[in-house]
Amino acid sequence: MSEPINVVVTGAAGQIAYSLLYQLAAGIVFGPDQPINLRLLDIPPMMDVLQGVVMELEDLALPLFKDIVSTADPAVAFRDAAAAFLVGSMPRKQGMERKDLLSANVKIFKAQGEALDKFARKDVKVLVVGNPANTNALICSHYAPSIPKENFTAMTRLDQNRAQAAIAARLGVQVDKVRKTIIWGNHSSTQYPDASHATVDTPNGTKPVPEVLNDNAWLEGVFLETIQKRGAAVIAARKMSSAMSAAKAAGDHMRDWWLGTKDGEWVSMGVISDGSYGVPKDIVFSFPVTIKNGRYNIVQGLSISDFARTKLDLTAKELEEERAEANTVLGQ
Repeated sequence: MSEPINVVVTGAAGQIAYSLLYQLAAGIVFGPDQPINLRLLDIPPMMDVLQGVVMELEDLALPLFKDIVSTADPAVAFRDAAAAFLVGSMPRKQGMERKDLLSANVKIFKAQGEALDKFARKDVKVLVVGNPANTNALICSHYAPSIPKENFTAMTRLDQNRAQAAIAARLGVQVDKVRKTIIWGNHSSTQYPDASHATVDTPNGTKPVPEVLNDNAWLEGVFLETIQKRGAAVIAARKMSSAMSAAKAAGDHMRDWWLGTKDGEWVSMGVISDGSYGVPKDIVFSFPVTIKNGRYNIVQGLSISDFARTKLDLTAKELEEERAEANTVLGQ
């Protein structure tokens, strides 16, 4: 077996972490031969609850789980971290505007970026789950200048999973038969769920989803709006944000980043923009990526329709506005 790696989860007493931690301890994310040391970070008022989570983790009796530390001190949590799930944030509540959410969270991710910069490994892989995830990742990266910008990513895998499931349901196939759905842009209601390059496995071979579905109006209407508004719909139903599905998506994201994507497939990740597809540089924007040896590459050369262009521009504009708002909050 390999040497244990330190894996940080923030907001570790919360609902998303509660579903995520089993995946980590069981080897679902980093592989069945990779032992881990869990570093659980939360705020001081949550320490009693977090101790209960620690007891449950101990009671799992899983062999890959070597050591656990629960703390409210970022200096302790992020020391020698190889991977970090930044889950903890001010939760979005029904009726809350994104700018209010951003203002509440930006200081949190500044502090965590500074701790990562000072204490974590320089090759640490940082996944921001807490919303607004894209801009939180940008802030976190800014305050960790010694760590490469490409080591900070934001989660849009939940949106990809939602899109894949919706297409599979529409086509009446198993969800794993649908591949190459894309989420472009922000993890918000401006995101662009794109099925124009998606494929589906049929008894007659792999076919383009638009060809098999033969319903462009649905793809550009009901499908688009359903995925964009799914998070709000869950909040309206549960009175709380997505937790189980978000934790699954976080595990999916980190597993593929750590172990690589399958040949001929891609996944959606919020990554620092290099200008691909006309997206402004230096915003964290969701692109389709392939991953090998722990490094991702943005898929190039995909055709972008006029309809898609308007959607990419809209979500990029929102991310530029969020970046400006974050800079205002931070006094820059």
